[in-house]
Amino acid sequence: MSNIAGRVREVFRGDQRVDADALIARLDAVRRFLTAVDGLLPDADLVPAHTLVERAGTRLALSRDHTVVALAGATGSGKSSLFNALAQLELSPVGVRRPTTGVTHACVWGPLEGANHLLDWIGVLPRHRFVRESALDADDETALHGLILLDLPDFDSVQRSHRLEVDRLLGLVDQVVWVVDPQKYADRVIHDSYLREFHRHRDVTLVVLNQADRLPPAEVPRVMDDLRRLLDTDGLTGVPLLATTAVDPAGMVGLRSALERTVAERQAALRRLAGDVDTVVAGLDELVGSARPAGGPDDTAINGLNRALAGAAGVPAVTEAVERAYRHRAGAATGWPVVRGWRRLRPDPLRRLHLPGPTGDQADPAESLVAATSVPDPTAAQRSALGLAIRAVADRAAADLPAAWPGAVTSAARSRLGDLPDALDRTIAGTDLGLDRRPLWWRIVGGAQWLVTLAAVVGLGWLVLGYALRALGLPALDNPMLGQVPLPTVLLLGGLLAGLLVAALTRPVVRWAARRVRARAEQRLTARVAQVGDEYVLAPVRIVLGSYAQARDALRDAARR
Repeated sequence: MSNIAGRVREVFRGDQRVDADALIARLDAVRRFLTAVDGLLPDADLVPAHTLVERAGTRLALSRDHTVVALAGATGSGKSSLFNALAQLELSPVGVRRPTTGVTHACVWGPLEGANHLLDWIGVLPRHRFVRESALDADDETALHGLILLDLPDFDSVQRSHRLEVDRLLGLVDQVVWVVDPQKYADRVIHDSYLREFHRHRDVTLVVLNQADRLPPAEVPRVMDDLRRLLDTDGLTGVPLLATTAVDPAGMVGLRSALERTVAERQAALRRLAGDVDTVVAGLDELVGSARPAGGPDDTAINGLNRALAGAAGVPAVTEAVERAYRHRAGAATGWPVVRGWRRLRPDPLRRLHLPGPTGDQADPAESLVAATSVPDPTAAQRSALGLAIRAVADRAAADLPAAWPGAVTSAARSRLGDLPDALDRTIAGTDLGLDRRPLWWRIVGGAQWLVTLAAVVGLGWLVLGYALRALGLPALDNPMLGQVPLPTVLLLGGLLAGLLVAALTRPVVRWAARRVRARAEQRLTARVAQVGDEYVLAPVRIVLGSYAQARDALRDAARR
């Protein structure tokens, strides 16, 4: 037993203290991460983080004066014997039946009342709670006041409910003492399924080789060295490893000393939660990575989106109608007055699209209930081009993001796709197309046309009057002469020719001006359509990118120790 006594004096690990405020700040960072990614990442990937926030908040709100330590092990490892030996009472049944321990037993050092809320949260039934207090103890147990020792069910039980209970409790306790025996200390179940999973909880993990008295004294060091090798492989380098025996009080000294130190430090709960944060952060790291995304998609993708939106909104059809409407209205204002009435009988091209007509009036309100405009619906090719452009925006924006985020960016880019047609239609209907004002030169040319027409009418009337007088045998009018041509004839022919000449000279000017008006209208419509694209496509993408940045920063804060 001298070798065992030497082994149990191994220094307990966990000298570095965990600051409670720093831990709370890390937990708050995890909460900020969950808020940032809410609705963007798969819920299944966030379950551990949600569980951590809930459990940590509850554990910190409950007693900080108690330390919950669990004895965990396989059937036959003797953990119930250790439990009874530490309590110096027969509290947990010991035997050879399989499984030996079917329910969790708890022993509390100190008043039970202060530990009841914590035990209720852990889920230990009241009838399985015991108090380690006796008038005969004097001050012998003072060093363990605040300890809540749990004897867990066997994790290798043939009853699945026992293993599920063990897994649940291992997520709640502050510290775990893993109990192994010389026969099964290398069992793959405990190493692969449990010990290896606790590599981020080294500060709250203790391993004991129980029943060491069953080994020849010379074999104890060899077995301990082999167990240490296995623990190092599991990632538990430096975890305290003790040899114990429940049948000899000397074989319990090391374990009791370790528990006394744990209770005195009041750090086990904080270290356990710090390890939980480390585990959750490591699991979330691949969802966030270290990439810093750009501010959004590049100009090439945005320009492609704007072109596709313009096509789907019918901007080419509207601008063509603007050009034709300008020519129509210019012809009505500057054309020969004799044929202007015929031109007015033709409908204004913009009126056909339920856009502002010659007087700036909109379509009948009853018609507006159906659609803001009558711009032709986008073709299948235009719809396909729009879909590809939105996808390109999402792909460019998510190019540097981890694998979990491109889907969220794409969903955001398409989230308001169903609202785009109405938004584009309203935008087209509400855009000033630059046709409300009549140019001054229209009035000048129109006035000139009226003058030459009036001259032609005067000349015609003069000639008709002269012919009428002669027909009635009355004295004829003395027509002034311009050279060899009578003035009335000059007025008539000159007015007609001048009207035609003005119309001929005005026509190319009208076409040139119509093209300029069309270009300005296209520029205005494209700008307004781009605003719709920014609001309905780019803004949701920027929100996701902002959420990613917030999540990355929050996870970085949560990883700080």
